[in-house]
Amino acid sequence: MSDYFVHESSYVDEGAEIGEGTKIWHFSHIMKDSKIGKSCNLGQNVVISPGVVLGDRCKVQNNVSVYTGVICEEGVFLGPSCVFTNVINPRSLIEKKDEYKKTLLKKGASVGANATIICGNTIGRFSLIGAGAVITKDVGDYEIVVGNPARKIGYACECGETLKKEQNEYKCRSCGKIYVTENNILREKE
Repeated sequence: MSDYFVHESSYVDEGAEIGEGTKIWHFSHIMKDSKIGKSCNLGQNVVISPGVVLGDRCKVQNNVSVYTGVICEEGVFLGPSCVFTNVINPRSLIEKKDEYKKTLLKKGASVGANATIICGNTIGRFSLIGAGAVITKDVGDYEIVVGNPARKIGYACECGETLKKEQNEYKCRSCGKIYVTENNILREKE
């Protein structure tokens, strides 16, 4: 008996690694050589391609295909029907598997429903990608980005709330954490 759950309608290929406490729901396919951490939750109709890494406690909502080249650190949230790419200029008649680009989602990043992440970019720690956004460049730690192409509109706390700027600091009105910027990079105040 395994220490994770797989719905009877889903497939897990031999060679896939799945961590303790992970749940894989209806009509999903976990491909060989992928690695899923502990206590993850994968919704309905999720595809995890070879070589993909999901850290512990990631949540992948319904209808998401995570393609080769994508690495998600701990606690990443992938909203319903968000989209990843792994080749910049795909062609049906030309195989480009040797051109896959790495996409890194750092700890705690959240991607909204129907957002598109163009390959080769890094999504910063605890950043928040708005629903429907199109990511064409790196997103910094704690940044909130929206639109097509996505642009920064503010910063989010680790708890997910929008940070309010007060003088030279950003404060969370929900959990009380305080952040400061150094060289245009937001970090938690020590």
